[in-house]
Amino acid sequence: MPELPEVETVRRGLAPVMEGRRILRAEVRRPDLRWPLPERMAERLTGARIARLGRRSKYILADLDTGETWLMHLGMSGRMLVSGRILGDHVHAHPAASVHDHVVVEMEGGARVTFNDPRRFGAMDLMPSAEAERHRLLAGLGPEPLGNAFNEAYLVGRLQGRKMPMKAALLDQKVVAGLGNIYVCEALFRAGISPLRRAHRVASRRLAALVPAIRAVLEDAIAAGGSSLRDYRQADGELGYFQHSFDVYGREGASCRRAECTGTVRRAVQSGRSTFYCPACQR
Repeated sequence: MPELPEVETVRRGLAPVMEGRRILRAEVRRPDLRWPLPERMAERLTGARIARLGRRSKYILADLDTGETWLMHLGMSGRMLVSGRILGDHVHAHPAASVHDHVVVEMEGGARVTFNDPRRFGAMDLMPSAEAERHRLLAGLGPEPLGNAFNEAYLVGRLQGRKMPMKAALLDQKVVAGLGNIYVCEALFRAGISPLRRAHRVASRRLAALVPAIRAVLEDAIAAGGSSLRDYRQADGELGYFQHSFDVYGREGASCRRAECTGTVRRAVQSGRSTFYCPACQR
């Protein structure tokens, strides 16, 4: 499942061809993805101008001048691919149509944006923009980890007294929005905190140190275009490269990359998911 850096990378790739531009034609080629698509979705999108292309957690949100917001979620294998005239005279040829191309929009300016999703775990919805924060997929989400509301005092307050393992606490989307398995492992490594340690047993100063670690790993991943695991691609079809910089994720049995540490990366299973950490320097 794409995490925050992958979704933000896709949003940034889509913004030049979608933000401020009108949807000349929308085509919806099936009635559902993970859930049923909105009624008359193609009709409601066609002719609308995208005033703003934003992101909330792992969702891309396009605010339309019709007063509606178009919500998009990539799911496990969804991709938003851009073709046609991108910027100026730069042109990407339209790819051959695929049976997995489920939603296609022709944009003002000559670009085509195609949502391709072989497994159909993605999702789309249309909702009144004024009610977006109350949408069932967005209501109750914690603050954005790159925003001002996510700070040291907030994280310490939310995690103190919680008896769940640190990794599980950070994966709780009500605590912080958008973090997933990969970047929680990486952030905990940078902060020197074991993913197995119970949150209520981590000192406040160490919890506070997690905030800059989380921000740094997300910013580094966004700068590298995300991590290409399985099906993930950027909007232009290119791979992301942050997976080549992982300190612990997927490195079971490898030497710890911390200069002063002689430990070896281990793998544990928490709630059915792989956790990677160095037991020598993460306490």
